[in-house]
Amino acid sequence: MAYSKENLRAVKECLTARRSTAIAEYEKRQTEVFVKLPELIPVERSLSMTGAKIMSSALSHELTAETLAEIRSENERLRALKAKILTSNGYPADYLDIKYTCPACSDTGYVGIDMCACMKRELVKLGLESSGLGRLLDRQSFENFSLDYYAGKDKHTAEMNLRLLHSYAENFSGNNDDSWLLLGGTGLGKTHLSTAVARVIIERGFDVVYASAQDIISAFEMRRFGGDYESTAEERFFSCDLLIIDDLGVEMTNQFTVSCIYNIINSRINSRRATLISTNLTQTELRSRYADRITSRLFGEFRPLLFTGRDIRGQKLNQK
Repeated sequence: MAYSKENLRAVKECLTARRSTAIAEYEKRQTEVFVKLPELIPVERSLSMTGAKIMSSALSHELTAETLAEIRSENERLRALKAKILTSNGYPADYLDIKYTCPACSDTGYVGIDMCACMKRELVKLGLESSGLGRLLDRQSFENFSLDYYAGKDKHTAEMNLRLLHSYAENFSGNNDDSWLLLGGTGLGKTHLSTAVARVIIERGFDVVYASAQDIISAFEMRRFGGDYESTAEERFFSCDLLIIDDLGVEMTNQFTVSCIYNIINSRINSRRATLISTNLTQTELRSRYADRITSRLFGEFRPLLFTGRDIRGQKLNQK
């Protein structure tokens, strides 16, 4: 799985801050208690040496099962003594324990060499926030994609699209996955299913970027013409595991915009990175608007899915 480098760095910094805070709070409590209960100082010092004793015995090849049992027994005795001193003086038994947010990994993000579940949750959360989907994620999923707004052949088509894209999201590998071209008029479910695909793939630990064609062009324009521009925004169009381009065709078409679109599509094909594109344009309209070098890739490298039916937004408005 390939979490974005920016998100991975941000989560690691967050966990480091949590760990530092937990240790600082422990040290503050420790100073307070040691002043009031100095008899705890040698007990706490001996407990802190447990790990060192085990390591020393291991290095000297004297760490037998019997030695380890003795060290553990002494450690339990000292912990019981510490708890007794604390509780008899009005403190909780765990007052001198470090209170990590995640006890499993002690806020390091890793349990052994494996990424901790807490770190994965934070990466998924940040991945959802940084995907560009915004509030769409709260409203659109595979579970709430309704087939009630389709009828006849349109419903059969919608069922097939739902099944294919759900399977795609569940089996996404981040390595030479299919790219998709979602074709159809407005209000037929293309954006809904694109959002659902993004949610599942992000939750599975992959880096997804969702942007309208116009947003992508704007990012390239910022680089070309200057201004408040972050290079990482454009870099993610090329490097993310899945790029979702919404509403291809709404952007102003000129030599510059066509060059940008071609650059992204061609680069992602060459690097075997998946792209999902939705458009309200027909195949004929796409061919008339974009150069052959773009349309040949769209219809040669992408799997097309046609969305048919009546505008769902209009149907919902008529129901009110």
